[in-house]
Amino acid sequence: MWYRTDSGGVGVAFTDVSDGNLAAHTGDEPAQVARRRRRVEQKLGTGLVRYAWQVHGTAVLDVTGTASNATDLLAAPEADAVVSADGTPVGILTADCLPVVLVGRRAGGVPVLAVAHAGRPGLLAGVLQETVAAVRAHEALDLEAWIGPAVCGACYEVPTEMAQQAEEALPGVATTTSWGTDGLDLPGAARSILEDHGVRVREETADRAAWCTLEHDELYSYRRDKTRGRLAGLVWVSEESGRNA
Repeated sequence: MWYRTDSGGVGVAFTDVSDGNLAAHTGDEPAQVARRRRRVEQKLGTGLVRYAWQVHGTAVLDVTGTASNATDLLAAPEADAVVSADGTPVGILTADCLPVVLVGRRAGGVPVLAVAHAGRPGLLAGVLQETVAAVRAHEALDLEAWIGPAVCGACYEVPTEMAQQAEEALPGVATTTSWGTDGLDLPGAARSILEDHGVRVREETADRAAWCTLEHDELYSYRRDKTRGRLAGLVWVSEESGRNA
């Protein structure tokens, strides 16, 4: 497990390579993926985690009060964010893109949980803004966010034209890699978007070199390995005391 903590009765975690590939859409046998997911759920004490079928868009799936088809991992609805206001644990899958966990509180401290898959297309199109709006639609306040493992701005090289187009759509996202080429800083841009929308970003996720998928073999990176493996960002209601693991 790359990271695990508790925030006022809500658990947040990001898996790593030791937990195995948790994606059913990248070529692994779905039954094997299901077994890995169950092991992670048992380790964390989450209960059954709900995922979406990610398509690099901005749609938000609200699973509040809905049933899960746990036997068919390939039947998840298309979306790039999932929100839950009834305690249902939710998760998102990544291997260089940003996994973002959001937690808000309704009256009485009742948590609203959300996760977002923010790759370059989705981040530029507004997936984080849509996710924040979906959490606030449940009358949640005091939102905080964790920006999980992802390729950092010093490592995410893109063609010059792509960097220019991204900068036009989202000023501040363009950067220079550590070897002097054009790049994009998705984690930095995500932090700016979230803070501009009144969301507090947790400081333990601020050192992006320490959370860079390309730089750490304990994390899946498609850019580095063309891997079918995917990490999970997870959030659930938990009464356990906080810890990192």
